[in-house]
Amino acid sequence: MTELNIPKFFDQVEEKQYLLTEEFPEVMQINVGSLCNITCSHCHVDGGPTRKNNMVRETFEQIIEAFKIGKYKTMDITGGAPEMNPNFRWFIKEISQYAKTIIVRTNLIILDVPAYRDIPELYRDLKVQVVASLPYYNEKVVAKQRGKGVFPKSIEVLRRLNELGYGKEEDLILNLVYNPNGAFLPPKQEALEKTYKKKLYDNFEIVFNNLFAITNNPIGRFSEFLHREDLYEGYMNKLYKAYNPATLPGLMCRNMISVGPDGSLYDCDFNYIEKLKISGKVNHVSQLVDNHTGVRRIVTGMHCYGCTAGAGSSWGGETC
Repeated sequence: MTELNIPKFFDQVEEKQYLLTEEFPEVMQINVGSLCNITCSHCHVDGGPTRKNNMVRETFEQIIEAFKIGKYKTMDITGGAPEMNPNFRWFIKEISQYAKTIIVRTNLIILDVPAYRDIPELYRDLKVQVVASLPYYNEKVVAKQRGKGVFPKSIEVLRRLNELGYGKEEDLILNLVYNPNGAFLPPKQEALEKTYKKKLYDNFEIVFNNLFAITNNPIGRFSEFLHREDLYEGYMNKLYKAYNPATLPGLMCRNMISVGPDGSLYDCDFNYIEKLKISGKVNHVSQLVDNHTGVRRIVTGMHCYGCTAGAGSSWGGETC
């Protein structure tokens, strides 16, 4: 038992086979650095304008080689604001030659900055799937979570993406992400998606494909908030009591390998923040060119309760 009087996550899982990865994961996720033009209260990577850990060109080149050899299908790009990495445009053009699907996780408003306003057209041309953070459908809540003025800029970028065909054309996918504005679990994804679609269309004539309801993971800046407000113990107990073993088969970490800004390998982006590298001797993307990791035991921590609470929480929202 931990000091929180909660079992270690590994001990909580009875069906240990779900703590093993697929032998050949389909998804390679990369975190290109925590540099971001905004500072969100729920950010697990502690992203912001002063962060200096940008992924360098050499690491991107190693990722391309590993992706090709490993026969991955999906390249999932996150940050920070990934668009701010100076190698970003070059990389998505290069990886588009090998990836069946490219996903970029954007904060939206970076695409309203003059230096990055060309990127939506690049997304369209490469058929990039856009996963956009929009924690709520009204300005008051979003301002509290992401800062004043963020919501109207987000709406303008969403309108532009719609004009380019996103959320309308079959091969231009626009998905939104909801994060709770506090120490509570997200509501049911299906019902919330219906509300989002009605509110955003009625008020702004915005359309999108899917909404992903993602539980705030108790790490990074959100963990700091929980400790500062003396909410950490209560939130962890809430996650523990909501633990649902039915979420385990659909966890993202079972079919993915995650690459940190310096090329180190993790089971997921949360583990990157917790500095929990993958099990085994292979621990850097450069090694994947000559080595196959095979089936791995997923490295777990107490934060894993965040992905298995309620209906589950993964990069694609609910898992069951």
